[in-house]
Amino acid sequence: MKRLITLSVNGDVYEVAVAGHQRLIDVIRDVIGLTGTKEGCGEGECGACTVIMDGRPVNSCLILAAQGDGAEIVTIEGLMVDGGMSLIQRMFVEKGAIQCGFCSPGMILTAQALLDENPEPTEEAIREAVSGNLCRCTGYDKIVDAVLATALAMRGEPALAGATGSGEA
Repeated sequence: MKRLITLSVNGDVYEVAVAGHQRLIDVIRDVIGLTGTKEGCGEGECGACTVIMDGRPVNSCLILAAQGDGAEIVTIEGLMVDGGMSLIQRMFVEKGAIQCGFCSPGMILTAQALLDENPEPTEEAIREAVSGNLCRCTGYDKIVDAVLATALAMRGEPALAGATGSGEA
């Protein structure tokens, strides 16, 4: 038996019929057609499927679609500004925090949620925030640099190269 729910994804409203067992990631990818959200482990361990739901990062592979009924959901596509990359997306590129790119959507959304809550995070706060997102390519230093640079740019301050001491490779 299916249930009709209303999802607000990236500011657009979708009415979809979902089965009780259907996950949010499956509705976002297969029904709505937003494929930026990636499924890694399907068990909530890697963070690749992270979306922002009502201001908080969540693993969409662990959320039933029905739990999203009435929630405000943001996917990586929702961060775009005027058809281009948002500030945090640009900083991830500029700081070399995107390598294979598989973890990037979830990592960026987790970092964006942190910055929305705390626009002046410490390196420690950033590392704690992204600790649920696995990246096998960067070693995390460049990710931390990108988030720190985004925070500085949001305040109108120049970004420091290699803020965590990792330098530019």
